[in-house]
Amino acid sequence: MGMAMVTGMTLKAGTVTTPAMTRRKRWTLILLGAGAVLLVPWTVVLALTLPGDTEVRHWSLAWIGLDVLMAAGCAGTALLGLRGDPRARLTASATASAAVLDAWFDITTAQAGTALAQALACAVAEATLAGVCAYLALSRRRLTTHGAQDCEFGTMSPPAP
Repeated sequence: MGMAMVTGMTLKAGTVTTPAMTRRKRWTLILLGAGAVLLVPWTVVLALTLPGDTEVRHWSLAWIGLDVLMAAGCAGTALLGLRGDPRARLTASATASAAVLDAWFDITTAQAGTALAQALACAVAEATLAGVCAYLALSRRRLTTHGAQDCEFGTMSPPAP
């Protein structure tokens, strides 16, 4: 991949990067790292102050909403991926995150016994979905489908030789 400097701009693989863009990205990443550090004491505060149990309003709506989010993520990833749209990697990544969250809350909110066994079984399915989505988000494998050109997953360009 060629890279050229043109009056303060770096051209790399069809993108333009200016020094201001690089500075903004760097500061954004620094602030993101600072947020991670600040979440550590906040997590300790929550661990010490949250009640062990609570009554929740709209319980079924919360769970239904999470499953609808995962279904929409799967559908969006499939549609975008089959079209060779690079945004499929983003929806796959978001869907993997939603599946992990669903498994986490299934397990941590289940009562011991049959409910926990069912939650663990669901978590296996959700972990599988998360793994498939993570694979799609990170994969460089070719996507070949009926009616679609041979291309890398989530890109419109032909695969590199």
